[in-house]
Amino acid sequence: MIRAVRCLELIHVTDVPGFELAKQSVGPSGHDGFQGTYVRTPGGAQVRLVVDRGELTAANCPAAQVDSVGDAPVACAQDGDATWYRTAGGRHEYARAENGHIVRVAADKAVDRATLRTAAEAAPRADDRELDAILPEAVPDAPPDERGDLPPVGDGAPSNDVGASG
Repeated sequence: MIRAVRCLELIHVTDVPGFELAKQSVGPSGHDGFQGTYVRTPGGAQVRLVVDRGELTAANCPAAQVDSVGDAPVACAQDGDATWYRTAGGRHEYARAENGHIVRVAADKAVDRATLRTAAEAAPRADDRELDAILPEAVPDAPPDERGDLPPVGDGAPSNDVGASG
């Protein structure tokens, strides 16, 4: 079951030539942000679009983590008025500040910088037609799915006890 994205103004879409949105990747990011991943077929290269609340400036750009790189140092280069090209480890991204949000388009080096920039420039807030196309249908008053493997007591984690053979 997917949690609802709390704020529709954070939902953006993009157009990445040769890539298609993986609908199962669409959902929340962090506390109330949005994310979606675009995949190139064939090949499997991925471009991840993430929108969160915040500001991105010259002062905080190196401290703001690049998508999925752990503790690698971040290098920032301004590329436009409010747009930054950022690299860390084997990842790179374009990030732009927009109305109190940060719109980030990230990939590994299998996706070239020009493609990443094109995707970042083509990432507006989703309109009603795009929202209908990418968001899952609401299921009113549906009970949660029953998993069957959760214990009745404790923290709710599945039981992974090792039996006699393992």
